[in-house]
Amino acid sequence: MTTLQSVVRRRRALAAAGAVSAGLLVLSACDKPTPIATVTVGTSSVHAEATCGGESGETVKTSDLAKCLKGKGIKSIKVDPDETVRFGVDPEIADEGWTILMNGQPLTDSSTKTYRTVPGSVFFNAQYGASGNSTLVSIKEGERGVTGLWSFKLKKDS
Repeated sequence: MTTLQSVVRRRRALAAAGAVSAGLLVLSACDKPTPIATVTVGTSSVHAEATCGGESGETVKTSDLAKCLKGKGIKSIKVDPDETVRFGVDPEIADEGWTILMNGQPLTDSSTKTYRTVPGSVFFNAQYGASGNSTLVSIKEGERGVTGLWSFKLKKDS
């Protein structure tokens, strides 16, 4: 009887080890989610994955940046100039340092915080390089080189 019990125990142990191995194999096939950036105005929010880069930590080529800023499918949000615009980034973006760009030009200094605010009026003020009723705002990851770019279109809501 003891031999039969030990065989059953070994089979159970092998079955459990096989199940764990299969589970790990399935999990290793999953992709790690890409970091997300979010823009919030009042009670409205829009979030996006990187327009360029953002996954590997490698620097995005300068020649590719112009294409990224003109990318299709850029999400938009309406902004009342009297509202505060809130920018939030995943910790992976913050760890690399990030800057808010307005029409491709730096609007803020680099930060390692996950959250920043900017008055809505800035995005439609000619003094800051704005023109018209919409502005392209991007979040640039990386302090030295660009390792990721998240873009949003802010539309004036007056």
